[in-house]
Amino acid sequence: MTLENTLQAKLAEWHPPAGRHTLTVPDKAAGWSVAVTADRSDVLGCLVWELAVRRTAPAPAGETLRSWADRSAARVVGLLEPLKVHEIDPERNEGLLRSAAPAHRGEHLFYYEVLLHGTASATVRRYQASREGSGRREQVAFALTHEALAKFAADLTAAK
Repeated sequence: MTLENTLQAKLAEWHPPAGRHTLTVPDKAAGWSVAVTADRSDVLGCLVWELAVRRTAPAPAGETLRSWADRSAARVVGLLEPLKVHEIDPERNEGLLRSAAPAHRGEHLFYYEVLLHGTASATVRRYQASREGSGRREQVAFALTHEALAKFAADLTAAK
C-alpha cells in the first residue's frame, strides 16, 4: 500500500470529537510519517490546521533542500493556489514555498506556506493577511477532502 492509500484509509476511519486533534500516520515502507492536525474531520474531508511530514528513513542520495523544494512546487497541484519556491536559506537549512499568487477575498489575502527543514521534514499551513499589508498575518484552517489531502502528502513526500 502506498503512503497516499494508507493516509486516505486512516483519514476515512478518523472521527475525532469536536476540537483540534492530530492524526499521525507512520509509513515505514515509504520512509515517512504524516501528521494531520485538524479542527474537524468527517466522512468526506478535514478542516486542516496543519500538515506535517517527517522523513523516517535516510534521504535518497543526491537529495538536497533545493531539489526537494523545486520538486514539491512542481508536483503539488491539489491546492487552491499553486506553490512556488519563495526562499532557500542554506545557513538555516530551510526552504520556504508559498502560494504563487494569493487568493483575494474581501479585504484579505489567503495563501499556503510550506516550510521545509532540510530534507527531513516539512510543515504546511494556510495564512490570512490584510490586502493592504498592514497588521499581522493569521494562521487559518483550510478544507481538503481526504483524497486531496492524501495526494498532497504523497506529492510532498514523493521521490524523484
